[in-house]
Amino acid sequence: MAAAPILFLQQIRLRLGSSELLEGAELSLLPGEKVALVGRNGSGKSTLLKIAAGEIEPDGGRRFLQPGATIRYLPQEPDLSAYPNVLAYVEAGMQAGDDHYRATYLLNALGLTGAEEPQRLSGGEARRAALARVLAPEPDIILLDEPTNHLDLPAIEWLENELSSIRSALVIISHDRRFLADLTRSTVWLDRGVTRRLDKGFGGFEEWRDQVLEEEETARHKLDRQIVREEHWLTYGVTARRKRNVRRLDGLFALRQERRDLKRNVGDVKISVAEGETSGKMVMEAKDISKAYGERVIVKDFTTRVIRGDRLGIIGANGAGKTTLIKLLTGELPPDSGTVRLGANLELASLDQRRATLSADMTLKEAVTGGGSDTLVINGQPKHFMGYLKDFLFGPEQAGTAVSKLSGGERGRLVLARVLSLPSNVLVLDEPTNDLDLETLDLLQEMLADYPGTVIVVSHDRDFLDRVATSVVVSDGGGQWTEYPGGYSDMVSQRGYGVTAPASAPKAKGGRQAALPQTSSHPAKQKLSFKQKHALETLPKEIAKLEAEIAKLNAVLADGSLYARDPQKFTDTGKALEKAQAALSKAEDEWLELEALREEIEG
Repeated sequence: MAAAPILFLQQIRLRLGSSELLEGAELSLLPGEKVALVGRNGSGKSTLLKIAAGEIEPDGGRRFLQPGATIRYLPQEPDLSAYPNVLAYVEAGMQAGDDHYRATYLLNALGLTGAEEPQRLSGGEARRAALARVLAPEPDIILLDEPTNHLDLPAIEWLENELSSIRSALVIISHDRRFLADLTRSTVWLDRGVTRRLDKGFGGFEEWRDQVLEEEETARHKLDRQIVREEHWLTYGVTARRKRNVRRLDGLFALRQERRDLKRNVGDVKISVAEGETSGKMVMEAKDISKAYGERVIVKDFTTRVIRGDRLGIIGANGAGKTTLIKLLTGELPPDSGTVRLGANLELASLDQRRATLSADMTLKEAVTGGGSDTLVINGQPKHFMGYLKDFLFGPEQAGTAVSKLSGGERGRLVLARVLSLPSNVLVLDEPTNDLDLETLDLLQEMLADYPGTVIVVSHDRDFLDRVATSVVVSDGGGQWTEYPGGYSDMVSQRGYGVTAPASAPKAKGGRQAALPQTSSHPAKQKLSFKQKHALETLPKEIAKLEAEIAKLNAVLADGSLYARDPQKFTDTGKALEKAQAALSKAEDEWLELEALREEIEG
């Protein structure tokens, strides 16, 4: 006999303003079951979780909680203001008979002592405290809304292990694919107010979702064709059979109503990035750089070279110095020793993890335009700010909405819209995946893959790093940073462990050279040949000459009337430009190879 659900939501309905947010949503949870709750930002996932927790009363439907069952809910923005310290907050969520030792154990595991004052906590620290409060009583049901937000990789991996070992039933909302795939065994998809259930973990969800949407589109297409046929009959066939076919006419009206009532899948975010001028081939180069604050060493003897088009991921525990490393590489902060060399013509656009570019009283319009004109220039094309925001799923009615009124997902999309509207050839993204839904993450990944410039990204999302990064730099503690080619999984396979390395694990030193043996096509030599020395001296002049030639050719092609006036000249100029750009790329590559060889020889 099958076990009875410990929690059951049936035909849940909830209206927000003039629209139905939930229209018959359902959720069934068995004892010990681990379920992923997924859906687009704004689909009502958090609201449904609050209804399950008993914090919101729905307009209709039934909520059943097995008598005596205990339930705990992790909100996205926990409130600790009523408690003198973090330990008091955690213990307040426990009952008589609970093991109070777990409160201290969980806080310590999450990097807190319990003595912290709530008003002094960062957003990430507050979420860690809330996690401890939820887990400490070991309830029958745990409802988690974005539990990995603002957690570093060691904390995420610890949380995975903790949740996989407990007997509590789980419902998890998260954008972290790896986290969901590792933990869940069933998936509930909330879409357009209703839920669909897949009795598989998140690993099988996306293929199933795409299949459902394809079937919907096929059915919609069939309905459209049927309406066309009926309209054709209405125009050409109704006259002679008016009385006999009133019923058929009524059927056409019903079809049209059905078509109007169909709810399409929510539109996709259309992410594009404003591209700046092309940077030089070499974007940034660090050689034996070090940085310390007092006795604390943040970076020690780190070496790397970033080439145009690289996607560099930076990984480390909170406090390891990821932000400091970025500031060193971008020239914002000088190293204590070593050298940093920046390439030519760099245009940086940065996404701050703290969303510092957004003020709470800003409107959407002010946030994306900076308070200026209604028109933005994206890739040389003027675009009205609302048309641009529409690509990020904001409606015209939201133009005057204050940032403080937006959800976490909406704020995430807005700050992306702001940063990506700025001309750039180097993107610096600090935790860009926070609060984004899975579909938006997919599109962000595609945009970064197509972006012609260079990307430096800090992320704790392992799946995101696997999909985006061409190499990752990992903190090994004590100021040591090591670079590995590939994504997060490639790094783990190369060194045999993840970010939470055992104390006995061997520590590689240096940068790229320490991660892998040298594979340069040029063996080390005692000195450069005459030909190589000559090339090193003459190539910079050749590169400058080619750049000037490219600028002149671009100026010729900028004449909008050239093609109409002289099509042959237009064609010849385009071919010449293509040839010059290829020659420039070849010259830059050759110079970089020779420069690296010279540095290797000279030490």
